[in-house]
Amino acid sequence: MNTSTYDQMNVPSAALGEAADYLTEQMVAQIAQYQGEIIGVEIPASVELLIAETEPGVQGDRVSGARKPATLETGKVLQVPLFVEPGDKVKVDTRTGDYLTRV
Repeated sequence: MNTSTYDQMNVPSAALGEAADYLTEQMVAQIAQYQGEIIGVEIPASVELLIAETEPGVQGDRVSGARKPATLETGKVLQVPLFVEPGDKVKVDTRTGDYLTRV
């Protein structure tokens, strides 16, 4: 939705590219258009997303640098530390797709 005119806009997922892995409801994105066609989408450098699914953490592994796969609320899978559990909110770098911190 255009935040100044409140016009709704349908954006094909192909135009979003990798930005689609980080978009949630109410997120603001800058869309660049040229002659009516979308040429780019800019999202924030980092976003906060919920962990939808991951294996449970093991007691005693909280300090090590080991990682495990986790699925975000958007469906993207990334590597997180062992102490991260389902339902946790994490900050993710949208440029690299890396876990930054638990929020």
